[in-house]
Amino acid sequence: MKPSLTSGGSTTTRRRRRPRVGFAGIGWIGKNRLNAIRKADIIELVAVADPHSEALAGVSRELPGVILHDRFESLLDEDLDGVVIATPSALHAQQTIQALNRGVAVFCQKPVGRNEEETRRVVETAAEQNLLLGVDFTYRQTQAIRHLRKLVRRGELGTIHAVELVFHNAWGPDKSWYHNRELSGGGCLMDLGIHLIDLLYHLLDITPDTLKTVSSRVSHHGRPLDIRQNLVEDYATSLLLFEGGPSVQLSCSWNLPAGRDAVIGITLYGERGGVSFHNLKGSFYNFATDRFDGTETERLCGPPDDWEGREAVRWARQLTRNPHFDPGAERMINVARTLDLIYQNSV
Repeated sequence: MKPSLTSGGSTTTRRRRRPRVGFAGIGWIGKNRLNAIRKADIIELVAVADPHSEALAGVSRELPGVILHDRFESLLDEDLDGVVIATPSALHAQQTIQALNRGVAVFCQKPVGRNEEETRRVVETAAEQNLLLGVDFTYRQTQAIRHLRKLVRRGELGTIHAVELVFHNAWGPDKSWYHNRELSGGGCLMDLGIHLIDLLYHLLDITPDTLKTVSSRVSHHGRPLDIRQNLVEDYATSLLLFEGGPSVQLSCSWNLPAGRDAVIGITLYGERGGVSFHNLKGSFYNFATDRFDGTETERLCGPPDDWEGREAVRWARQLTRNPHFDPGAERMINVARTLDLIYQNSV
């Protein structure tokens, strides 16, 4: 982005134009992120791409003047500074690399790649092109996680020796591509567990380089799943043991009879107490953070909190300030490697 000079009287003011941004994929999540970024009023919305004519017709009605495309490739011809990608998972790595190689920064829905190999190629391309790359690990930006992270980083719990990660969705996705391994890269672990693994590395100073033991099971309709089949898991559980670090128990699922819409939680146990991030009354949107001291519980943070589009807005703000590569993107490779290990060590 090149700054423009505007003169007024004897004073010259340097102004940076707003980044020109396009959106690829305008389903529920794509619309949500588009609206969040537009509401922040920090970018110029240039164009939208979606293969479905009814989706484009809706954009045309709601946002007259926005350029419409039915192909991702033609979207990139619009002289963009950034693009938000909310297409099916199988397209993420290919489209992200295409955009980066055209000089366009990217904010992508998770996963940015279906495995470590794809993810590494994406991150390395962003580094080579020196362009900003973001992924929508949206739970990082909840007030409850922010509060929890500060507490852990201040060392108030002492050394963390045990972690419990849970994400059960009693409904599961309704789009067919989620249930095709070639298109999605995996089932509930890729859809839900990926958030848990990202938060694990976001909260604690550990990496998969120190993983000593991985023991897991992924299953489909209650039976162990052969991941060589083009099926995806609807239940996954894993024990991760980090050398010199915590033991981590993870479980996630689709369509589990959990007695509520969702069970979402991250609990950390340290030598000086525990802390828990969890959803309230089965909600997908309302979260709290509680601190544990023996048998006592203290509520540290709770709703209301309008957090859903906050990670997308953070990326857009960063794009306006510094569109260059952020080394923090390399954490995506750690998340992808851990997911690969869970799949590979399933029994």
